[in-house]
Amino acid sequence: MNSFLKLIFQLFFVLIFSNPLYASESNNLEKVLNNNFKLIIKSSSRTIEPVIEDLLSTKSPNLEEFLKSWRNKELYYVKKSKLIAILKQKNSNGYELLQFSNKTSLGFFKKKEIKVIKPNSGVRSKISNALIGFQLLNDDPKVRSKSLETLTRKFNSKYLIPLKNALEKENNPDLKKRMSELLVFGTIKYSQNEDEKISSLNSLRGNMSIEARGTIASLLESKLYVSNKMPNLPNLARNIIPGNSYKNADGSSNKPFFYFNKKPEISRSEAIDLLIKNNFLKDYITPSRRDEILKQNISNSHIEGIPVKQLNSSEERNNAYNLLVKSGKAIPLKSDKEIDDLIKGHFFYAVYKEKSPKVINTAKLVFNDINYKVNFYEYLDLILDGLSLASIYFLGAIGLAITFGVMRVINMAHGEFIMIGAYTGYVVQLFIPNHTISLLVAFPLAFLVTFLGGVAMERLVIRHLYRNPLDTLLATFGISIALQQIAKNIFGTQARPLTSPEWLDGALVVNDVLSISLIRIAIFVLGLIFLVLLLLVMNKTRLGLETKAVTQNPMMASSMGINPDRINMLTFGFGSGIAGIAGVAIGLFSKVTSELGADYIVQSFMTVVVGGVGNIWGTLAGATMIGMLQKFIEWFNPSNTLAAQTYMIIFIILFIQFRPKGIMALKGRAAED
Repeated sequence: MNSFLKLIFQLFFVLIFSNPLYASESNNLEKVLNNNFKLIIKSSSRTIEPVIEDLLSTKSPNLEEFLKSWRNKELYYVKKSKLIAILKQKNSNGYELLQFSNKTSLGFFKKKEIKVIKPNSGVRSKISNALIGFQLLNDDPKVRSKSLETLTRKFNSKYLIPLKNALEKENNPDLKKRMSELLVFGTIKYSQNEDEKISSLNSLRGNMSIEARGTIASLLESKLYVSNKMPNLPNLARNIIPGNSYKNADGSSNKPFFYFNKKPEISRSEAIDLLIKNNFLKDYITPSRRDEILKQNISNSHIEGIPVKQLNSSEERNNAYNLLVKSGKAIPLKSDKEIDDLIKGHFFYAVYKEKSPKVINTAKLVFNDINYKVNFYEYLDLILDGLSLASIYFLGAIGLAITFGVMRVINMAHGEFIMIGAYTGYVVQLFIPNHTISLLVAFPLAFLVTFLGGVAMERLVIRHLYRNPLDTLLATFGISIALQQIAKNIFGTQARPLTSPEWLDGALVVNDVLSISLIRIAIFVLGLIFLVLLLLVMNKTRLGLETKAVTQNPMMASSMGINPDRINMLTFGFGSGIAGIAGVAIGLFSKVTSELGADYIVQSFMTVVVGGVGNIWGTLAGATMIGMLQKFIEWFNPSNTLAAQTYMIIFIILFIQFRPKGIMALKGRAAED
């Protein structure tokens, strides 16, 4: 039985190795190995690429194995015969080697007769790149995925055909999609086929990804040139006038109306450099070169009789240099007029690196189409940012809309009630590790704690100062300082974490340009909930109606059986309680410190005043106006948020001058108080 199996095995190898196609490919591989023997056994990253290209051209079935063995330092060569082989076995007889190209035994060798081929890291990297084409066809999806990642970083024209072949055989939907995208990007960058490029460009219409925009932009890259005659090129990008904003080749500008950068594409000095580089301006002495020549001609602290210490200005140095010219020690300087005339007498222009006008025009159309969409979503993102900030300001100001807007109490400690609410949420999370449950507990508990604090503050301080509203400013300011210090003594000066639930992590991704964080959405929804809640309380409940009655006419309300002291206490407590709930919400994305409230008190007062004192809808309008205004100012100057807030305050001061009662002023008797 064993002899029969051995016979079958031998027949199999005879059939395989006697196959003309296999023999031809083996011969091709052997020929390439022989021709490149020296470069294979001792190669560098600079010399190895032609060898790899020759190997790939053989299309040998053993090629992948050869490249892997070479990369993994498993190849040997026989010093005498100069044959490349692999190790079959090692025993007392020595090293038995197999010739790699046909797997025939070369016999046993002593260690000194053979040598291991050890490519360096640079060569191994090149070999790994060459193996990507084989890895794209590997049976293991993980190997194919990893090779795609490598290909994304190191793509070049050599991988277009292997990638096309792999794409045709790929059956994994995710990998097929990634391969398709990579093939499109690679075709645009490296294909020499005009129709393929145009087809790939059209497939990217509406694709706002950074990769798509970068790939298309690479086709529209241009290089600057200068000539003494008008250029007439099919891939002319634009004509340039040094010192002016550039124009397209057809005379139109491709800069949008909101483009504020007035810097020219080529300055006068850059134009001079370009003229010098192209030999249109010879014997030009730059200011730095002029100074070097002056230094070389210093003698006894003088240059042509002029003391060096007098050469403090460019004009004086020019005068000294002109004396050197008269003495024949230097070549003349070019006058500004000569330089300007030379610049005007030459044509400066940019030429696309892409040669095909059809490809260029298609790239422009697709790129402009994408840019319009990108700009739209960027502006939409800016508006959503403004609404998100408006929601935060509304949450901070909604309690103040009651205590200040309705009761006319200037409560400078309102920010500290926001801070107390945030710390309440932090303490709850210390005892309840589940962040979702802890928030459900923290919101009502923060309302209760700050409600009681507001009631205590109204009973002990505020109720004695209703007839002197300005006195409440000083009193509550002192209370705010005291509350901040108490918070520092209890919690320290370090910021404390108030962690949002996991389901609020991440963002709602609309596309590659626009994504909205879930915490922003949650804050916005919370602001709407508070708006509805406050409107219901103030317009549909007994407390709200009695509050309005007491604030508008306390004596009439008292004569109708309403207790003004009790209503004032509950109203102030309600406003403080809402500040506590706002503190929990604000603490989810802001640092919870003793100064948390101080960061929002100014914006809260501005929101109430701008919106209209005593008007809840006005508070919403004021928060929206201030939030949007701040984000738009920051958009113009993103690196300086402090300047943005300063400009915003200046705008609000001017706004109040023209509309002192705010956006939505109260009407009737309430407005006269």
